[in-house]
Amino acid sequence: VGPKLFQYVTKVIVQAIQLLYTMLRIEQPSYILLQNPPGLPSIAVAWVACLFWRSKLIIDWHNYGYTIMSLNHGRNHPLVQIAKWYEKLFGRLSDYNLCVTNAMKEDLRVNCNIKAVTLYDKPASYFKETPLELQHRLYMKLAKDYQAFKPRYVSAFTEVDEKSGRVIKPRGRPALLISSTSWTEDEDFSVLLKALEDYEQFIDEGVKLPSLVCVITGKGPLKDYYNGLINELHFKHIQICTPWLEAEDYPLLLGSADLGVCLHKSSSGLDLPMKVVDMFGCCLPVCAIYFECLHELVKHNENGLIFRDSSELAEQLKMLFLEFPTLEGKLHNFRQNLRASKQLRWDESWDQTVLPLLG
Repeated sequence: VGPKLFQYVTKVIVQAIQLLYTMLRIEQPSYILLQNPPGLPSIAVAWVACLFWRSKLIIDWHNYGYTIMSLNHGRNHPLVQIAKWYEKLFGRLSDYNLCVTNAMKEDLRVNCNIKAVTLYDKPASYFKETPLELQHRLYMKLAKDYQAFKPRYVSAFTEVDEKSGRVIKPRGRPALLISSTSWTEDEDFSVLLKALEDYEQFIDEGVKLPSLVCVITGKGPLKDYYNGLINELHFKHIQICTPWLEAEDYPLLLGSADLGVCLHKSSSGLDLPMKVVDMFGCCLPVCAIYFECLHELVKHNENGLIFRDSSELAEQLKMLFLEFPTLEGKLHNFRQNLRASKQLRWDESWDQTVLPLLG
């Protein structure tokens, strides 16, 4: 009840009391590790709890909370300015700081006088390429609920060979394009929808491209809005579905897809999209929209492509899927590069970077 500002302040106070009460009841920790954002009120509460327990506070900077708030309120809104002051002040009170990019490490040093260590996000061990048999089972499961996975085309994604009994990928199959999102303001999915309209036009003009199944996973506040836009599209060669997947099915689907698309634009320009990290763990090449420090993760023309607008994305889709799946072009090369990179997994990265920091 009451004005929005009153509601917000009340919420912060109640959360601070609840969180402090909870943290003072736990067994005494040596360290308290806090991911930011969200940092209001958790940074201040964790600092108070560390004083009480005589523990050390570690902040894991994934982004800045005030830049996310600015997406709704604008950079100059009083609440945003207060949040910015708060993050800088209490961020300096931590004992150790981790961050997700070298760009953020430099920004923390210059603008906040905070010394941080870069700890890149890495995929968990269960993000990996999905064997064909598991792919087949997953597609059969999804086909029960989602029209896009039913064999409406010449063939489905997979089929069982009658002679050998083995699962195979038929030549006439559609390409599987996947993206994931929390359906928030920092991802403009109209860019992808416009690119798919251009892709459909390429097929109508006679370009040898496969049909597409575009899967956009996740849930969030703007999902209904974008579903409305999707329902207005009438494609002949493209199907779009927006499922909410079970936790164990998401890595299986990433490991089965042909190409990932990322539309995450960092609110600060200093963090990296976790969805791309997971896709790379599955050796899935990615087309990702440009922002300032994206090059720390996506290497253009090596493990994926970077685009700036819908027309550039459409051209990239045309180039990557030309005569799919018979022609082994850049898409195949990107996947081979990802396989050869043998990137660290999360636990290995933690052991190499954080454990020495803690002594």
